[in-house]
Amino acid sequence: MRTKYQIESYRFSLYIMVVAISVLGIFLIGSAEPSVQGRQIIGLALGVICMTVLSLVNYSFILVFYRILYILNLILLIMVRFMGESSHNAQRWISIAGIQFQPSELCKIVLILFFAQYIMEHEEDLNTPKTLLKILALFVLPAFLVLRQPDLSTTIVLVLIFCSILFVAGLSYKIIGAVLAVGVPLGAAGLFLTVKYGATILQPYQYRRIMAFLNPEEYLQKEGWQQYNSLIAIGSGKLMGKGLNNNVISSVKNGNFISEPETDFIFAVAGEELGFVGCFVIIVLLALIVASCLIVARQAKDLAGKIICCGMAGLISFQAFVNIGVATGLIPNTGLPLPFVSYGLTSLVTLCIGMGIVLNIGLQRKTHY
Repeated sequence: MRTKYQIESYRFSLYIMVVAISVLGIFLIGSAEPSVQGRQIIGLALGVICMTVLSLVNYSFILVFYRILYILNLILLIMVRFMGESSHNAQRWISIAGIQFQPSELCKIVLILFFAQYIMEHEEDLNTPKTLLKILALFVLPAFLVLRQPDLSTTIVLVLIFCSILFVAGLSYKIIGAVLAVGVPLGAAGLFLTVKYGATILQPYQYRRIMAFLNPEEYLQKEGWQQYNSLIAIGSGKLMGKGLNNNVISSVKNGNFISEPETDFIFAVAGEELGFVGCFVIIVLLALIVASCLIVARQAKDLAGKIICCGMAGLISFQAFVNIGVATGLIPNTGLPLPFVSYGLTSLVTLCIGMGIVLNIGLQRKTHY
């Protein structure tokens, strides 16, 4: 059945902001690593097509296939485990028909869609032990596969998105309080044992990154080197920056003091070349996109639409906080792309897919809210 939409309900402002920040990302990527700029342009073109098409497809129709999406997602994650391509001590990519992509990025969107429909079908019995255990089991399986790649940072983002989804869905405050009462002390104890005695279940490089954050002077020439140089780069940009594609000898980027500046440390490139103004623009655009998702969530016609919008808002805000936090030394070094800005076709296209669905939810908003 074809759905009729009113053009005045289309959130062109959200569409324009997504394209604008992605274009800004292309310029930054071109300055950081010119050889991959062309691929990012292709990724944006594909992403815009997906976003445009999905914004006109009834999201309720897409959710009909939520079980199939979940199963396909598991298959892809399992394929990574047994036939994935390795890089930088991680096995996160697979190639199908000559196309290389990262299933863990797709996993974020799929889990948001899956739990949006699944929770809506169990809205009445959400807070029962049976339903909660099923939901937890359905989340743990793909999250464990991502963790084993290993990809701790993406797993943490998945956990944060999952928690925000349950909160939006109406999880009992008693359950939330009980989880916090148990989880916070356990987390503090684990951190204490890691720092004091070196007892950890983390990978060696993950442990060293945490220790470099807690003891930067000791690890300055090793794991802390990139974050230190990132701070120098951001600070050296001052108000207006040194300019894109500059050839300043003192540039941290030009001196190759930061590895892969087009991905994990793209914010450092923005700080150095566009200055405070450029960083401010990026943060404001991301904040406005998140705010728009939350506004659409408030006006959504059903719980599934509300969860999808809040899930996308959580994905963008959590991931942006981690990426910018790493670049500015606020949190330990970890590999997460800055949404819409960092190089990565899978990340950009999947985010555009999610935003296309958010736009469609906005087209079907309820009259009274």
